Formats: sequence, structure tokens, C-alpha cells
Amino acid sequence: MDIKIVQKEIQLQSRGWVTTFHDISTDVMKIVEESGIKNGTVAIVSHHTTCSVMIQECSHDFDTFDLEYLQHDLLDIMRKMIPDYVNEGDYRHPGPVHAQFGRYVDEPGNFTSMNTDGHLRSVFFGRSETMTIKDGKLDGGEFAHIYFIDWDHVRARPRQANITIIGTTEDVGDRKYNDGKVVNTLRKFSAEEKAYMEQYDEWKKR
Repeated sequence: MDIKIVQKEIQLQSRGWVTTFHDISTDVMKIVEESGIKNGTVAIVSHHTTCSVMIQECSHDFDTFDLEYLQHDLLDIMRKMIPDYVNEGDYRHPGPVHAQFGRYVDEPGNFTSMNTDGHLRSVFFGRSETMTIKDGKLDGGEFAHIYFIDWDHVRARPRQANITIIGTTEDVGDRKYNDGKVVNTLRKFSAEEKAYMEQYDEWKKR
């Protein structure tokens, strides 16, 4: 069975004044379809340390921030865990050496390093997701959407999602494990663990 690898880069533009959620589901599905790979996996990876990838259902309703309700719920939770960087000194990072490094690489100002909240949220949330490809289709269930999240709201900037597909153009045959029978993962008690205990009778006397 021959293995094929396809890599693509999706260019995005984040708005900068609030966390940006990019729905890249259609783009990833198109890349999978054009790859010719029928069975394998696709990795969706952030090129940036302040961005994450999330697989979640579409919430349909949007608020005045152009965020889906579920996205804003998630942002509210992350803000409780990791508050927005709004005042100088809210976090230890960035220090003076890092700020000077930013100037060295021609950042437009020291303010661009005040994105510690974005870095920490990315650490907690993760920068990648992997999905299965079955018979040429992403196996995301009925409701899955793929979102590229830019937590860095300091400024508008271009972003990049890296897509790597690995798999085969061939059929893989029967996928059923255990002949398709439900695997019972519930705890199984031994006869000794289920044995009669004299305390049962004492309890009845009460």
C-alpha cells in the first residue's frame, strides 16, 4: 500500500481588536478532496505561538463581536483562567530583554509584546488537531467544524494554518473492530468482590 503526503498552507487575516475565530472547515475539506487521499489523517497546525486549532460544532448565532455564542462562551472561560493583558505589568512577560528583541526584529512597538494572554491561552488550548479521513471524507461526525483561533488581539496581522495529509489512495477494507460489537469498558467485579458480607444482616436490623 503506497503512502502519499500532501502539505498546504492556508493564509488568514486576523482582525486584532478581539480574539478571532476563523472557520476553515470548507478549506480543509477542499484540500482533502483535491489531495486524492482516500484513507489517512489530516493534521491542522498553527504556525504561530499565540494561535490554536479547535474542532467544535457551529453555534450558528452571532453576537455584536461577530463571535458565535459558543466561541464567546469559550472566550469568557479563557478570560477567567487567563485575564486579558490590559495594563503594563499584568504579567511578568515581556521583560526588558524580550522587548528589546522585539525592536531588534522590527516590531512596530513594545505594545506588540503585550500578548502574554495569547501565549498562555495557546499553551492551555493546544496548537493543533488531527482528524481521520475515511473514503475521501473528513470523519468529523455530524456537527464538527474546524476553527483556527488567534488569541492575540494586540493588532491585526496575517496568520497561517499548516495542513498536512498523510494516507493512501487505496481502500482499506473492513474497519470493524471486535466484529463491530460494543466494547464493554465498565468495571467488572469478581465473585469475591460481589460476595455476601455479614454486615448486610446487621444493616437490616437497624
